[in-house]
Amino acid sequence: MRDAQAGARREFGNVGLAKETTRDLWGWRWLENFLEDLHYGMRTLGKQLGFTTVIVLTLALGIGANTSIFSLVDTALLKALPVRDSDQLVALQWKAHKEPAHLSITSYGDCETSNRKADASGCSFSEPFFRQVASKDNIFSSVAGFGGANQLTLSGNGDASMVDRAEYVTGTYFETLRIKPAIGRLLMPEDDTPSAPSVAVLSYRFWRSRLGESKDVLGKTILLNRVPFAVVGVAEEAFDSLSPGNVFDMWLPLVSDSRLDTPWDNRDIDASNWRLVIVGRLRPGAAVGTATAEIETLFQNEVTRPVGHGGLPMLKPEDGATVELRPLEKGLTGARLNAAAPLYLMMLVVGIVLLIACANVAGLMLARASSRQREMAVRFALGASKGRILQQLLTESLALSCLGGAVGILFATWCLAAIVGFLQSNQDGPLPFTPTMNTRVLVYTAIVSVLTGVLFGLAPALRGLSVDLTPALKGGAGGSQLSKAKRGRFTAGNSLVIAQVALSIVVLAGAGLVVRTLQNLKNVNPGFDTQNVLTFTVDPTLVGYKISDADHFYEQLKGRLTQLPGVTSVSYSWRPLLGGGLWRNSFHLEGTPKDQESDADVLPVGPDFFRTMRIPVLDGHEFGPADFAREQMLSTAREKREAERAAKMKSDAAAAVGISSEDLPPAPAIVNQAFVRRYLANMHPIGRIFGAEPADPAKGRDRSAGWEIAAVVADARYNKLRRAVQPTIYIPSSGGQVSFAIRTAADPSRFVPQIRAMVNQLDSNLPVFEIHSETEQIERQIFLERLVARLSGFFGGLALTLASIGLYGLISYEVARRTREIGIRSALGAARPDVLRLVLKQGMRLAMVGAMAGLVLALALTRYAKEMLFEVKAADPVTFLWVLLLLFSVTSLACFVPARRATKVDPVVALRYE
Repeated sequence: MRDAQAGARREFGNVGLAKETTRDLWGWRWLENFLEDLHYGMRTLGKQLGFTTVIVLTLALGIGANTSIFSLVDTALLKALPVRDSDQLVALQWKAHKEPAHLSITSYGDCETSNRKADASGCSFSEPFFRQVASKDNIFSSVAGFGGANQLTLSGNGDASMVDRAEYVTGTYFETLRIKPAIGRLLMPEDDTPSAPSVAVLSYRFWRSRLGESKDVLGKTILLNRVPFAVVGVAEEAFDSLSPGNVFDMWLPLVSDSRLDTPWDNRDIDASNWRLVIVGRLRPGAAVGTATAEIETLFQNEVTRPVGHGGLPMLKPEDGATVELRPLEKGLTGARLNAAAPLYLMMLVVGIVLLIACANVAGLMLARASSRQREMAVRFALGASKGRILQQLLTESLALSCLGGAVGILFATWCLAAIVGFLQSNQDGPLPFTPTMNTRVLVYTAIVSVLTGVLFGLAPALRGLSVDLTPALKGGAGGSQLSKAKRGRFTAGNSLVIAQVALSIVVLAGAGLVVRTLQNLKNVNPGFDTQNVLTFTVDPTLVGYKISDADHFYEQLKGRLTQLPGVTSVSYSWRPLLGGGLWRNSFHLEGTPKDQESDADVLPVGPDFFRTMRIPVLDGHEFGPADFAREQMLSTAREKREAERAAKMKSDAAAAVGISSEDLPPAPAIVNQAFVRRYLANMHPIGRIFGAEPADPAKGRDRSAGWEIAAVVADARYNKLRRAVQPTIYIPSSGGQVSFAIRTAADPSRFVPQIRAMVNQLDSNLPVFEIHSETEQIERQIFLERLVARLSGFFGGLALTLASIGLYGLISYEVARRTREIGIRSALGAARPDVLRLVLKQGMRLAMVGAMAGLVLALALTRYAKEMLFEVKAADPVTFLWVLLLLFSVTSLACFVPARRATKVDPVVALRYE
């Protein structure tokens, strides 16, 4: 007997020892107990390999899903800006009660902006204002300004290509941010002077991907828009942008802007041209409040003084112009604004999935705890304390959760690879955020694993403590010995199943709404035929073409493309339809008050555009050669006037407009049905002139001859599927960047090599970019909805599967526990259908209660995702009906399998069960 007791003590980790003394508690005894508990727990779990595998895989799915999404959140929303001593940096932001008048604002997504007529805000400032701020050396130790560059052609190193992500920065940019070079040097103030040679600094990613990390790049000359630039250095690897998500290939001195852009650009002296973000490093001891007041005074003086456009101010004193010096992390949000909502939504979804997994595992552990009552009774009889037993059971739970976390990291790695691959396939350049399994993500996984172990292990552990020794130590103790309280309708196991079903409803409802949104977007009629259309972009003006030369180039290229076998029609436009670009214009409509302006979208198009895109012409005719010749004349005249205006601004910045121009005829225009419905209802539109206005120096506007309507076409979506069709004006295209559209008889992608070869034959310095089929373009436009739909659908299916497994496990356990009762019922004459209904009723009752609770919870939560929805309400009854049907179909199957097993119970065997 003594040997048996000694063996029991070793088996159960010395649980029969006396209670720990205070010295043991604060010494190493707890570690010894933990190791003994862990060793015993792993041996016990190893003997139940099937049970352990199910739990570990269940936890791996929940923890892995959370890890993968958190890695995205960490990279996109939580990662610190890649600069040193960022707490000393501030970004300037302005606010006003109204939008400043006759103002040109260029924003590159560095901060949250508002272009509303009331309560306007932004972080773009003029270059003259930047120089005023930089002069305040009592506030800032250094000040930097930066703004995005237009697309640049890159040549001098193989085939010509595009640089889509270059940034103009002041010479103090890298000094202010305290960025170090990987090789060479970075830009200095001397580089940002008119007499300095043109230099460039490359990003580490661009240097590695395009130049193979060759150190020979230092001093090498590259051609940007045919202008030579010497590469002087490469920025450190950790820095690719200041604003989150705005990844750049290279940085150029701000003075380079005038060398690469049109020669009449006067942004360096124009106080009404706001395009620079200003970042300053505060001097030690500088009071933010005092600094803000001083900078705000400068800004108010800037916007309330007369400027070039007719000598009128941009804002009045009562317009409440203010400037705020915001901490850099809060001031520059970049692409975080667009990423925040879907990422937080997915964090909520995977959090729910983890809760379902925990509830599932807790249910399995509760069932296991019931079968371990005799073991617990023996341990109590040997002298183990409740605290010691609780520690043992929680140690087993933690071991399971840590195993699940380890496997979950593998699952998360697979999920991340799939997500990154999907994102990369929908983007031409590098991803704005590249998630990785870094230390912070692994720490997050460890914390989640520990908390998960406590969460799902607490209820089974408490169940293990509430054991009645006398009946439990009897050999025949079984489920029938449970107290009436544990046989109640809503036991802990039942409650966990109800919670799983309810949470599954929430996830499935959200997934259903997103899938409905995606389907609605795909079913939108764009107003033109999207099949077998290939689009690509060229811009001859970047390499020095004049307007007439560019138009001639387009004619040549269009003619050659039309002759390709398999090409049915060719045209071009300023931007491709549904390509994201938008040009909106204000005009005055005859018969309305002089101070009332109307708005319409504007799209310059080339010959045969409507025939190529298959947009029906309802009245009138498409543009002819005379229309394009007249537009070229108008464009040449505008080009000349802009050059004259620039020269006058250089000599007198206060007299920038009002230059007389020749009397030009109205420009031809084609309008859509939406335009006619809104502005020309009950009128015959053909030949009608609108938008004619006299010169108005006070508003910075020259005389406009307006437009003359030549035709009316059917409605077509312009830039986005989500955006409703607006009144649209189509005008003849002349000069500038265009996107060609080629309609083919078969797969258009096979024409890409021929297109590149043709453009190269016409001009080897001219790159072709943004080559996509129209269907690919649409898919890319809705890629966020597609990603969220895929993820939410996957996690919704996972949640439903876990909930079904939990329900199946509970019903199976109940069938096993009630085997004797079922046998007695069968012996007394109960038919198999009666037994089947008995078991199914229990499972479906739990499913219905969970479904009702889930509906209430889903209705409360899905309304927060309404901004992501399209043509579907957050409380869409059809979606919720399909979710309920899916839920009851799956749960019915989960209940039917153990119910069918119950009907096969042999009464004789069942009566011998105990």
